[in-house]
Amino acid sequence: MPPEEDGHAVVCHLDDLLAVRGMTLTELADRVGVTVVNLSVLKNNRARAIRFSTLTALCDVLGCQPGDLFSVRRP
Repeated sequence: MPPEEDGHAVVCHLDDLLAVRGMTLTELADRVGVTVVNLSVLKNNRARAIRFSTLTALCDVLGCQPGDLFSVRRP
């Protein structure tokens, strides 16, 4: 699969992590301190950037590493 139009091929696995943990996007947003809209943009692979502080908070709440949240889609 080719990279997106903006040149990146990073894929977010937030849906999978939430399902495994039985957590909703709303609950995660509350616990991380970001809006549901911002998490939805991330979850749907439309985000263009993420702050390290947000990434750290997501990993803390989900008990994961950044590599669990993201991967690079290869052709």
